[in-house]
Formats: sequence, C-alpha cells, structure tokens
Amino acid sequence: MVKGGKRFRFTAWVVIGDGESVIGYGHGKANEVPSAIRKAVQDARRRLMKVPRVGTTVPHQIISKYKASKVLIQPAAPGTGIIANDKLRAIFELGGIKDVLTKCLGSNNAFNNVIATYNGLLKMRTPEEFAELRGKSVEKILKNRRKLRKVSNAKD
Repeated sequence: MVKGGKRFRFTAWVVIGDGESVIGYGHGKANEVPSAIRKAVQDARRRLMKVPRVGTTVPHQIISKYKASKVLIQPAAPGTGIIANDKLRAIFELGGIKDVLTKCLGSNNAFNNVIATYNGLLKMRTPEEFAELRGKSVEKILKNRRKLRKVSNAKD
C-alpha cells in the first residue's frame, strides 16, 4: 500500500523454444505487463537447453522433483501424442517431443510442475551420452532392450 492506494505489480511466466530441440523457461516481474514479459523472455534465454530425444520421444523414464511437485516423464510409442496438462504440453511441443506420457504427482502448482519438468529434461541422457560416459559402445549399453532383441532375431 502507498498513500494513493494499492500499487499493482505484474508477473509473467514464459516458455520459449524453437520447436526442434531447444527450450527455456523464464519468470519476470514489473509494474507493467510488457515489461514483465520482456524480463521473463530475457530470463528464459539465459536458461536455454538442448532437449534429449530418441526419435519423437524422450530417452528414458524419470521422476523429477521441485519443491512439493513431482513429475513423472515416460517415453511413449510413436503416434501416442503428448499426454500432459496444457502447461507441460507447451514445454514438450517447443522441445520437439511429439510422443510422451506425463503424470503430475504431489502438488499441482503449475509453475513448480513446469520447473520440475524442465529439470527432468535437463537430467535426461541419450544412449550415446551414456555410452561415451562409460566408455562402452551403444550396443553394449542397450543389449537387454526389446528393440535390439527384435532386430537381432529378425536378422537370424
């Protein structure tokens, strides 16, 4: 409160991406809406990251936590689509992920779920990255996967 009454402030949350493989989220506060959006976009540009993908889905399942929010992110078969709420759907669409299953556990706070999803995508690794970290081939890392068994059975 000030002498003339209440002083209003505006908050903006934005998610930016190229629709292929880069996303970022940002938060901005200001006395006017355009200024808040501008600050949020600047904040999102600082947080840009490359989204790991295997085809049109995520590489593996992960449960990511931020404060009281937990988000389960699972790979899905091609053609499944994005099974998520509208806030998380924006993240996956801007990141170029077309098939994914999600479930929000714990708190349903939209902003915390967005941050938890971002952190989960940040922690994901592709099979190639795992192979490089462990000094093994991709085939050795994925040797027990069903896809590779089907392919190897088809060749025999």
